[in-house]
Parts: sequence; structure tokens; C-alpha cells
Amino acid sequence: MNAGEIAVGFAPDLHVFVAAALRGGPTAVRTDGMSTLGHVVESLGVPLTEVGALLVDGRPSGRSHIPSDGEAVEVRGLVRPLNTTEPLRLLLDIHLGTLARRLRLLGIDTAYENPDIGDAALATRSATEQRVLLSRDRGLLRRREIFAGAYIYSHRPAEQLDDVLSRFAPPLAPWTRCTACNGRLADADKAAVREQIPDETERTYDTFAQCVDCGQAYWKGAHHARLSAIVDDAVARFGPGGTR
Repeated sequence: MNAGEIAVGFAPDLHVFVAAALRGGPTAVRTDGMSTLGHVVESLGVPLTEVGALLVDGRPSGRSHIPSDGEAVEVRGLVRPLNTTEPLRLLLDIHLGTLARRLRLLGIDTAYENPDIGDAALATRSATEQRVLLSRDRGLLRRREIFAGAYIYSHRPAEQLDDVLSRFAPPLAPWTRCTACNGRLADADKAAVREQIPDETERTYDTFAQCVDCGQAYWKGAHHARLSAIVDDAVARFGPGGTR
């Protein structure tokens, strides 16, 4: 059924999702008179997780609006950072393992499943645990059962981390979570972790931490300088008073 045409324009930051023909300004799009505005936007390639305000003929509109012939629709992107009051709880898909470890390094509650448990199980966990699902898979983010979602725009871990921190502006608590399982870290004496550390480490280091969930031991070893650089950069730009 064809109920007419509407003119749809997308904000520049949403152009990554839409066909080239839709990037030059308001474009005629045919409607069926039954589909919601949210469905129309999704059908054109944009995940609703990435949509900010929707304007119809210059006035704010909801996603459930049924477009009418001749209407002009403006689809805006998100305004960063998002205004949230609840603590940030994340769930990452199988392709974001490095990002998961970096988020945990900064103390952000980050669940990650490896091996892959499948899209349906991920969506169910997002809903059950009220976690924001992060993915580069637009199909996964369109699942109605997820609690909330966010598209990750880059395939580079450093840019992915910037993306998440600029979007959600979470409080940072470096060195407080296990990068292996997301559990909390607690100070540990050398005797408690002796079975996990090489002899040379035992002779060289005296300060240790241990995950209260999986028991993984941590100390300032060979990789500490590289990890510290990641932490210091994130805190300088996204911590209190950061440059962003």
C-alpha cells in the first residue's frame, strides 16, 4: 500500500547508516500509511539507538507517529553525553573483547561473553540484567527485547573506547575491576597469590591485588606502562575536569 511521500533528512552523524542518495538533504520517501516513524527510520538503515530528536514539520514527534503524505521529517543524532542517572552497566558482543578489557580497566561494569552465546541470548541478558548492549551489528540492536543499546562506530579499540566514554560519561575507577571476568579487585598479600606468580615476580614485587570472584592475581608487571597510558589518557580527557 502506498499512502504518499514524506521528505526525510538525516543529521550528518547519521550518514554512515544511510544510502548515499539520502545524504544530500531531505529526500522523498514513500510511506504505506501504517508504519510508524520509528519503523520508517529503521527501514532506511538507522538504528533507533542512534536517533536523538525526531521533528515532523519542525515540531518534536515520537517514534510511534504515523507519517502522513507531505510531511517533512528531520532525524537528528544523539546529543553527547547522554543524561543518565542510573549507574552504567554494559554488555558487549563477541567482537568487542579488547574494548571490554579496557572498560573494565577503567572500573566500568562490563559483561562480555566468550565464546559467543548468540544474539537471542545476548538480548535476553541485556533485558534481564538491565545492561546497555554495545555492538557493531545493527540487526542485533534492532531486537525489541534488549534493555538498551548503542552502536560502536569504529573497529579500532582506542576509538571505540573514546566513543563509549564520550557517549555515556561514566565515572571512572581505574584498577578496581578484573579485566578477565569483571569482578571487583581487592588488595592481596603475596602469600595469597604465590601459586599464580613466577619466582622472579615474587622476588621483585610486593604489591598485589586479586579478583574476589575468579581469584586472578594482578601486579605492576611488564604491561603496566602500556595499561597506565590507556588509563591516564582516559582520565585526562573523560574524568572530572577532563578535556574530552
